[in-house]
Amino acid sequence: MSKPAALVLAGTRPGGDPFAQELGVAHKALIELEARTLLERVITSLRHAGIERIAVSCDEGEVARIARREGAEVIQPGRGPSASVAAAFDALGAPMLVTTSDHALLQPEWVREIVEGTREDSDIAVMLAERSRVEEAMPGSKRTYLRFADGQWSGCNLFYLRTPDARKAIETWSMVEADRKRPWRIAARLGLVTLLSMVLGRLTLAEGLARLGRRIGVRAHLVPASNGLAAVDIDKKADLEAVERLLASRNEGTFPSAN
Repeated sequence: MSKPAALVLAGTRPGGDPFAQELGVAHKALIELEARTLLERVITSLRHAGIERIAVSCDEGEVARIARREGAEVIQPGRGPSASVAAAFDALGAPMLVTTSDHALLQPEWVREIVEGTREDSDIAVMLAERSRVEEAMPGSKRTYLRFADGQWSGCNLFYLRTPDARKAIETWSMVEADRKRPWRIAARLGLVTLLSMVLGRLTLAEGLARLGRRIGVRAHLVPASNGLAAVDIDKKADLEAVERLLASRNEGTFPSAN
């Protein structure tokens, strides 16, 4: 298996991002923490994790300029996240790690955790954090959780497309995006029984991912986050303020442990 490349999603929403505009910047990736933009922080963490080839999916402009300055390639985004990932997958190939430009606290060890923790029989792996770890790491953090038989889980914006077959998952993602206003079609594509079992909390998260993977023809597995901070991104002002407080109060060179 070759060394993984990494993709940082930094596309622009139609009409711009209201949160970025509120802060007077053109894009969330340009928000600054500790005198560095979020994009710079993410690229630096990927480099420190040993990722040599990094691409940023973004339009031309300041975000692209910073990406190139930091030694990353620029790939023009598609019409939505799935199309952007597909374009990058064509350019970079497998294995490819995917994350986002607003992953302000991204740490090299989390990157290594999903890459090294992905099973050898996996086509795709997803990192999620269990609620108790998130709340221990950042008390009071407001996140979206999915309920399963083994607890409530929040996404960490870390995906690992390990083999070429992972493209099937990207294609399904594209179909889900297209049918987002027609949930009955999503249920038909992904399997109503499996979806109901997940919604009703009858499956563990790992079981749910494995079933959905089989439905679309990939081997999909869970990599649980050891640190709840992996689920913290910056989507709104409250997130930014919480992260700023965390960074201000941490010990030199360390983050609060959620292990």
